[in-house]
Amino acid sequence: MAKSGRLRSAEGAALCYRTICAEGQAVLGAHAHPPVSLHTPSLADYVACLDASDLDGVAALMLDSAERLARAGADFLVCPDNTIHQAMHLVQPRSPLPWLHIAQVVASEASARGFRRLGLTGTRWLVDSDVYPRACEGVGLECVRPSGEQRDRMGRLIMDELVRGVFEPATVRYFQSLIETFQAAGCDAVILGCTEIPLIIGDANSALPTLDSTRLLARAAIDRACGAAGQA
Repeated sequence: MAKSGRLRSAEGAALCYRTICAEGQAVLGAHAHPPVSLHTPSLADYVACLDASDLDGVAALMLDSAERLARAGADFLVCPDNTIHQAMHLVQPRSPLPWLHIAQVVASEASARGFRRLGLTGTRWLVDSDVYPRACEGVGLECVRPSGEQRDRMGRLIMDELVRGVFEPATVRYFQSLIETFQAAGCDAVILGCTEIPLIIGDANSALPTLDSTRLLARAAIDRACGAAGQA
């Protein structure tokens, strides 16, 4: 069975890890899941690079984790952090191991489910980037970004609350209202493009079907790990 390596903030990484462990049983049997190794640099190091628009610094942090996880015996890597995928084009050519790309996983799922126009939620860094527009364009989908004010407020709520494990009812309502604006703009689904957003938003309380980047990446990791084992 292939072994996956993961890195990211505590809340997002925990949800990804729990999903791999819980849903791996459906493939491998009771209490079984693909082996997982984890390396998580200080989130502050990533934030400093992002604030400085230093993608080379982001890539260096990601590559350091990749090297550590390769030495730990991982066969491939996943990063349950949408935002730092901005640096993936700098990482992949120098990485000791292959990566699953979170935005490509989400876009592929959206296409398979027949969605065509997707609203995007996430940090200001992510929404300003081309991570999701590029992935969506690759499968013929349209990606709709929120306004500048909405990006700022989302970013504050994510970094001040969600990554700290704080889930306020007012924050849930804000994200619900944002999704409603996407619905009014003709979107047929919404990307939960921060790995912490699925902790407060899902199909049960969203006006649009949700594309949960955290769990979709975890399921892709299960498929990759178990598929590689089946080919061995």
